Amino acid sequence: MTKADLISQVAKKADLTSKLAKITVTSVFAIISEAMKRNEKVVVTGFGTFMVRTRAARKGRNPQTGAPIQIGATKTPGFTAGKTLKRSVK
Repeated sequence: MTKADLISQVAKKADLTSKLAKITVTSVFAIISEAMKRNEKVVVTGFGTFMVRTRAARKGRNPQTGAPIQIGATKTPGFTAGKTLKRSVK
């Protein structure tokens, strides 16, 4: 499902115009993104949790030379599915 498909489904389900559904879907994604930029967890009960995960610094190898390199710590977005979502997918 693409973002456009999601917008059309929201428009049908909520009886909204396509323009209003697009604004709604885009706003929800923007709010989640902004919260994660502030390192906040977003919990949607029954669906799941969006969070920022931290990867520790580690040693790696340059694939061209084989020389050891230090890979810095990074933050990555993460999602954990909620119990209700897990049950519905099974």
